[in-house]
Amino acid sequence: MKILQLYKREFNVKLVTHMSSVRCINTLKGKTIAIRREDQSVWERRAPLAPSNVRQLIRAGVKVIVQPSNRRAYPAQSYQAAGAVLQEDISSASVIFGVKQVPVDQLISNKTYCFFSHTIKAQESNMPLLDAILEKNIRLLDYEKLTDVNGQRVVAFGKYAGVAGMVNILHGLGLRLLALGHHTPFMHIGPAHNYRDSAMARQAIRDAGYEIALGAMPKSIGPLTFIFTGSGNVSQGGQEVFQELPHEYVPPEMLKKVAEHGGKHRISYGVYNRPPLEKTIVLDTTKIYGCEVRRRHHLERKEGGGFDPDECDKHPERYISTFSKKVAPYASVIVNGIYWAVGSPKLLTIPDAKYLLRPAYAPWLPASIGAPALPHRMLAICDISADPGGSIEFMNECTTIDTPFCLYDADRNKDTKSFKGPGVLVCSIDNMPTQLPKESTDFFGNLLYPYALDIIRSDARLPLEEHNFSAAVHDAIIASNGRLTSNFEYIQELRLLNQRCKHKADKSEAQTKTVLVLGAGHVSAPLVEYLHRDSNIHLIVASQLKEEADVLANKFPGVEPVLLNVLERPDTLSEIVKPADVVVSLLPYSLHHVVANVCIEAKTHLVTASYTNEEIKALHEEALAAGVTILNEVGLDPGIDHLLALECFDNVRQAGGKIESFVSWCGGLPAPECSYNPLRYKFSWSPRGVLLNTLAPARFYRDRQVIEIEPDGGLMSAVQDLDFLPGFALEGFPNRDSTIYRDLYGIHTANTVQRGTLRFKGFCNTIRVLQCLGLTDPNPHPSLHPNGPDITWRVLICNLLGLANDNIFYENLKRKLAEMLDSEEGVQAVEALGLLKEDLVLKLSTPLDTLTHYLSKKLCYDQNERDLVILRHDVGILWPDNRRENRGINLVLYGETRGYSAMARSVGYPTAIAVKMILDGEIQQRGVILPFTPDIYRPMLNRLKTEGIEFFETSNWI
Repeated sequence: MKILQLYKREFNVKLVTHMSSVRCINTLKGKTIAIRREDQSVWERRAPLAPSNVRQLIRAGVKVIVQPSNRRAYPAQSYQAAGAVLQEDISSASVIFGVKQVPVDQLISNKTYCFFSHTIKAQESNMPLLDAILEKNIRLLDYEKLTDVNGQRVVAFGKYAGVAGMVNILHGLGLRLLALGHHTPFMHIGPAHNYRDSAMARQAIRDAGYEIALGAMPKSIGPLTFIFTGSGNVSQGGQEVFQELPHEYVPPEMLKKVAEHGGKHRISYGVYNRPPLEKTIVLDTTKIYGCEVRRRHHLERKEGGGFDPDECDKHPERYISTFSKKVAPYASVIVNGIYWAVGSPKLLTIPDAKYLLRPAYAPWLPASIGAPALPHRMLAICDISADPGGSIEFMNECTTIDTPFCLYDADRNKDTKSFKGPGVLVCSIDNMPTQLPKESTDFFGNLLYPYALDIIRSDARLPLEEHNFSAAVHDAIIASNGRLTSNFEYIQELRLLNQRCKHKADKSEAQTKTVLVLGAGHVSAPLVEYLHRDSNIHLIVASQLKEEADVLANKFPGVEPVLLNVLERPDTLSEIVKPADVVVSLLPYSLHHVVANVCIEAKTHLVTASYTNEEIKALHEEALAAGVTILNEVGLDPGIDHLLALECFDNVRQAGGKIESFVSWCGGLPAPECSYNPLRYKFSWSPRGVLLNTLAPARFYRDRQVIEIEPDGGLMSAVQDLDFLPGFALEGFPNRDSTIYRDLYGIHTANTVQRGTLRFKGFCNTIRVLQCLGLTDPNPHPSLHPNGPDITWRVLICNLLGLANDNIFYENLKRKLAEMLDSEEGVQAVEALGLLKEDLVLKLSTPLDTLTHYLSKKLCYDQNERDLVILRHDVGILWPDNRRENRGINLVLYGETRGYSAMARSVGYPTAIAVKMILDGEIQQRGVILPFTPDIYRPMLNRLKTEGIEFFETSNWI
């Protein structure tokens, strides 16, 4: 079928040539055309017509003026020898041919111009050019719109864009691999413009291929796979160069197998950064692998699957691309040559890049070589389509011949100065063919020549209707006689639309994206500070305590404070959510579903640092339908604990290991020097949640058995002494339901799964005392009715002890207390907390709420005190050689005495990072989600390190 299409196309071109020649025999004589010099780029050396084409035109009676240029690949004397006239003044020509856009001040009125105008999408940068063309009564023909009856372009540089692009990426690949520690034959390939012509470049590539065939490729880099997208001229040009290397083509469905094994030599391998393992795999390094990927291979209907090319053309929004899942993970190099239309599925999105650029444990790495590991399989992308933000979303600007490469990493950083470092090497030059200017000119000129015979008859002073152009030429004329032609009147509409979008975008850039923060407590300050760094983010902070919001507004200029009680003023909540791009809820978790419902209605994303409760989970389908992201559990615990655990599990799985156990501890504590109270604890906000947590039930796996702890005090009987950081006196108790994390984390091989809360030793004993006295009871108590008589703490303790008379000597009260608690230490704790004093109690109905308020004042941080966050994961790993590793992942973070607390930093910063990732399009999942995918947790961990939140590992082998 492909061969028949090629024959048909060649026949059509020859037919057009013949018919045009016959028709123009008597009409070309006396015509004058000009070839203008190219001045858009210092690298532009192409011409629209070669000397051989000029000679043909002159023989047909056409006068050809060539504007002098010492930069043009074909020297002036070549055109002179063909019979052209060299002169600066081209005003006598009726038709002027060029390649790239013409500067506005050099446009000559009443002429026909032919060049790539880049105006058909109403590109803003070229609208002044189009305006000048209309004003000067210029007839504009755009080569891009010269098409055959099937709509296929007939005049293009595409093939040589592919040739030059492939040469460039092989050159860059050699440099990139060398920077990673691997010398390869690609080092002997230069950039495309270093060669006189493509034949010289091909010879250099053949020489490199000869070395590859002899086994000169390092086994440490494994099988190289080159993916070519599309099958048009661009792709074919790239593949012609690729085929100079020893190669084998495979279909897309075989890529995974090839990427993992190759096909010839047996070698032992090691796991990156781990002791060597005894295993062999098959690997062939005497050739490279190619794969041509067409639309049918990666596009499928969102509903029902399948692919229909006509439907895909008309309704691209109905399709999704599976390229990032089925093809890209097994690609070493992607050569992208497809045309991407707005609204079509993208090949690679920003989240895809994070997934593909994650650190990889490559199974082919031979431990015996001692070579450094590749950071990930994908090494390079040659985006010949050069469409910023198009099919490859994260490439939002082209590279240049001066600076042809950049390293793009998963954190959206671009490095154009080095080949060393994380990321994928990208080459996205938008004028590739000019690196092979002579051949590009010959190729393009031969395609253009038959149409040029028709174009030369144009007289821009006459109405277009008086010309009898061929359909191809007529349909490529964008402007004539001071107006857009009928085929291109849409440009004006598109232009107005673009202007509106630009106005919106400018407004968006100036006003920026809006983030609404609900709650202005302790963790809000670092969150606001992080987002405030971006001048394109407008921040609104809403709180039911106006003074809290005002503090943030005074500290960070531009922050807008709002007084809001979410439950009392749902209308105000809806009003301020509507214009926001993202809402951050730092409210109690019981209010999150209220906020989430408003966000879904307003189509606004939501981020919280709290656990995902059942009410939030129930909103998943609604959020999905509304295109809204509701991202939860991005604080400390839950949050950073997830990120660290999942990164470890992912790395272990990639390296062939299995998770046998996972025990996690996390706690916010006072720094040791500040822990001198009986609880060994201090509160930076209401301690109600802390106390309630000690009454909660818990479930976890231990040695494949489900252990259940009953509510109302059972936790304090399950306390463990912990010595993983011997300098701290730590204890811990189970937290909530840990059994769900075997599924959530995907660690089904784990026999033990437990998450717990960290405290300093002494906390649990004191809590048991308070529980025993009934001070943590969440139910109303008659003595604590707000309208009841005043009561002192001493009298309250007497009541809780059941004493008939509270008029008792202090020492006797202590003795009664000791008898009840069976602990002198417990009495000392109650006394040290001031619970035996004659101070009046602020009665809040329940003992729990009353004690919560009291402790929030009694055990708050003094001005010069600091807090501490400790997080520990103990991971038991079984490796393929049956050795076992006990890995510890640790975070120890101190607060700043005159800055943010450790808790505020470890909750505020990850929440802010998640918000920024949604704003920047790095998180594109919709519905109710958790930070459980690599494209979310890896960038978050990297950015937390930048904020001083760093982690360290310990390891013991058995």
